[in-house]
Amino acid sequence: MTGANSFQVSGYGPERAGWTRLFARDSLARRLDWTILLAAIGLSLMGSLLVFSATRNRTELNQGDQYYFLVRHLLNAGIGFALMIGTVWLGHRTLRTAVPILYGVSVFLILLVLTPLGSTINGAHSWIKLPGGFSLQPSEFVKVTIILGMAMLLATRVDAGDKQYPDHRTVVQALGLATVPMLIVMLMPDLGSVMVMVVIVLGVLLASGASNRWVFGLIGTGTIGAIAIWQLGVLDDYQIARFAAFANPELDPAGVGYNTNQARIAIGSGGLTGSGLFHGSQTTGQFVPEQQTDFVFTVAGEELGFVGGGLIILLLGVILWRACRIARETTELYGTIVAAGIVAWFAFQSFENIGMTLGIMPVTGLPLPFVSYGGSSMFAVWVAVGLLQSIRVQRPMSA
Repeated sequence: MTGANSFQVSGYGPERAGWTRLFARDSLARRLDWTILLAAIGLSLMGSLLVFSATRNRTELNQGDQYYFLVRHLLNAGIGFALMIGTVWLGHRTLRTAVPILYGVSVFLILLVLTPLGSTINGAHSWIKLPGGFSLQPSEFVKVTIILGMAMLLATRVDAGDKQYPDHRTVVQALGLATVPMLIVMLMPDLGSVMVMVVIVLGVLLASGASNRWVFGLIGTGTIGAIAIWQLGVLDDYQIARFAAFANPELDPAGVGYNTNQARIAIGSGGLTGSGLFHGSQTTGQFVPEQQTDFVFTVAGEELGFVGGGLIILLLGVILWRACRIARETTELYGTIVAAGIVAWFAFQSFENIGMTLGIMPVTGLPLPFVSYGGSSMFAVWVAVGLLQSIRVQRPMSA
């Protein structure tokens, strides 16, 4: 006897049959990378507790509601999770065909930031104010667009079998695609996002198989460009001050160096296991500015100690490890490049954020993926997780 009746005769009801199909070897549930998914959920939940601890007593920020940031952080994570599901449903291959539209929309949005619709937060004019007290940071989504756009250009002829690796003309086109939004973001100025985009470009080129001369050439050009930007005074005063404080932490301990000094005190006081959640003196005393966003890792260091901070780094490392595995196992260059671009993005941004709280990297205003408070960042990283899941789901199953 075959069909659904066979399950009934064998002692299985229709519900059991449905679960059997759901977890069959070629089912969506079995193809998903649950390790990445659970690690990302774990980071988002840890972030909600850290954000709550950092903001529950800050009445000047939470509008008198101690749960204000906690609820919004969980809401952002929930929306991000829904965006991940939508990304998996659409598929990275479908999004490949939509790259011109996505690219045009992202460039349009970052251009809007330079109009009167843009607003300045923490010195960076990189936001668009929305109704209801919400705001949008388009540069977060540009990271996704650059990855998809460069992957589309670099992989088209290779995946079609016309080339073994991207030729010089294709590389120039891909670099041109990335340069336009990067220049606009630099005008805001949002130096931190530009730094991430540069690393993404390098990661994408390395994964594409393009000549190493391009990679070394870009590194050299970037070094010269950074020197020129510094000499020509393109950076704002607050950005120059941040780099100066990084080079000399004792330069202005009560001014520009205050954030990093207080961050190191908070993390250093945590010891092995921390002072306990909601019991950090630096956090409760509100000594560390922007603790729910850029400096959220200081809450983990102080209240959860080396164990809690190490757990965050471990979960981020798990996501990077699984993403590298997805990049290696996919059979199409397009999927490899997209996954590698996400690895470069997450790795550098995590290192920069944690590094600036420890004083080993300059302060650039980059959030910690999945952990820091902020809707735009949360949405973008969950879309990236959706892309990774789509690449894994749509790869051919081995025999």
